[in-house]
Parts: sequence; C-alpha cells; structure tokens
Amino acid sequence: KSIEDDLPIQTGKEHILLVDDQQLIVDMERKMLERLGYRVTARTSSTEALEAFRMQPDKFDLVITDMTMPNMTGGKLAEEMIKIRSDILVILCTGFSEIMSKEKAAAIGIKGFLMKPVVMKDLSRIIREVLDHE
Repeated sequence: KSIEDDLPIQTGKEHILLVDDQQLIVDMERKMLERLGYRVTARTSSTEALEAFRMQPDKFDLVITDMTMPNMTGGKLAEEMIKIRSDILVILCTGFSEIMSKEKAAAIGIKGFLMKPVVMKDLSRIIREVLDHE
C-alpha cells in the first residue's frame, strides 16, 4: 500500500473536452469526470472534437483524448489543437500496446499520459497534476 492510496480523490470545476471513439468509454469517463465536479463536453470523433475546439478554443481548460481513433489519432489531434492554442493542456489515454511513448507525447506538447483502463483515482490525480502545474 502506497502513500498515494491514502490521498483523497481530487476534484475540480474546470471544463474538459473528452474524446474517445467508443461511446461506452465516453459515457463511463464522462460520469467519472462529472462526479469529480468537472464540466464535460464529449465527442466520439476526433474530427468533431477538433471542430468543437476550433470554434471555441478558449472554452476548454483541458483535453483528454484516446490515442487510437479512426481518421485522426489522439496524438495528431493534440498537435492540431496546440497549433490553434499553444497553451491548451492535453492528457493522452492509451493502451499498453501502443507506440506513443511518454517522451514522444511530451515532444508533441501533451502534458499528461494515462494508461487504460482508466480508474477514477488515477484520472483525478493526473488532471490535477496537469491543471495545477500550469
């Protein structure tokens, strides 16, 4: 048992853009985020997410995106969003087999890295680490 196990779950009120091509995952992660107090805009398409971001880039405090999606990967989505707004904070969710390393993600400008399956304690911790670091 680590010290982290005893830390309270961290909450917030920021607005998060959540992107995953699987509706079930979006629904589950949205519920987690809303239980933590965050406002959530969810998209199941990376191209739709980019469009929503392009329309209102200052609306979002943070983007949480899956890595593997049709049309545009989470890494490419993050790159495009950072071109629109250089200070946008992005957390990338990825499975174990994928080719995006923490170093590669950081080079793109991704601020956080979360392994799937996502659990609430890890999600709450990484969100606060990324948001509070800025």
